Amino acid sequence: MKRVCVVGSANVDTVVRVDRHPNGGETVVATDRARHAGGKGLNQAVAAARLGANVALRARIGDDPDGAFLRAVLITDSIDPSGVVAVDAQTGTADIAVDAAGENTIIVYPGANGSFTELTGDDERAVAHAAVVLLQGEIPLTAVAAAAQAGHDGGATVILTPAPVQPFPASLLDLVDVLVPNEHEAVQLAGVDDPLGAACALSSEGRTVVVTLGASGSAIARGGAITSRIAAIPTRPVDTTGAGDAFVGALGAMLALGLSIEQAAETASVAAALSVSRAGASESMPHLDEVNALLAARQP
Repeated sequence: MKRVCVVGSANVDTVVRVDRHPNGGETVVATDRARHAGGKGLNQAVAAARLGANVALRARIGDDPDGAFLRAVLITDSIDPSGVVAVDAQTGTADIAVDAAGENTIIVYPGANGSFTELTGDDERAVAHAAVVLLQGEIPLTAVAAAAQAGHDGGATVILTPAPVQPFPASLLDLVDVLVPNEHEAVQLAGVDDPLGAACALSSEGRTVVVTLGASGSAIARGGAITSRIAAIPTRPVDTTGAGDAFVGALGAMLALGLSIEQAAETASVAAALSVSRAGASESMPHLDEVNALLAARQP
């Protein structure tokens, strides 16, 4: 399989489980507390690697115990850690509360991720030699734009997860081959109330949009029209943290393998469904045998 290069964030997540989220000024008691590896960049790298992709992650961490913890996770999942650079800052963190329905609230402290403002020569070379480049909005957009340009110039398929939503410059979006927003992000980006209409509006200049719709599955838009719908996989949510990253990581891995966007989105839907059925972010990413088994079970 050709290489997938992920340029993005790496965090340590502290996850607490609560029966319900507190109202303003209210205190609730957690039933569990756990520490996980996370961040959209790291999550997507783990998701792609567990599906068999040859993955390189370019990220910034602190020279601290949290950074060492994240490096160990990458090595366990056979992800090239050479591009994960320690800087003079704390490793990024995310404080996540998950309720009884599996819905979460997240507060992110960027830490070292905020120092990732530009690419090094090694970063540029890693991106230029990739078949697929995965980008997100949890590092400064100067680095995201530089990675998109390097990927575009190298002939890679550039995939952007526009989260958190922010004013992404048109010059950056013009370099994106596949935009993967969730329904809320699509609406905010396009300024259109309907997620499918937003996906259509965002699919221009040769860009494909894959909008995820939660329990309604996902849809693919090209040239201003919806071209495919992918059904959701019924599942009982345990923790929705990282579901979107499972989808995008799987999508990138399958495109690197040579699948069509429709086939890749089908596999990505299965990966996302499996991820929400278990706790954690990177830990919840499924392995290839699990995805293949569920895909086979869905065949008529």
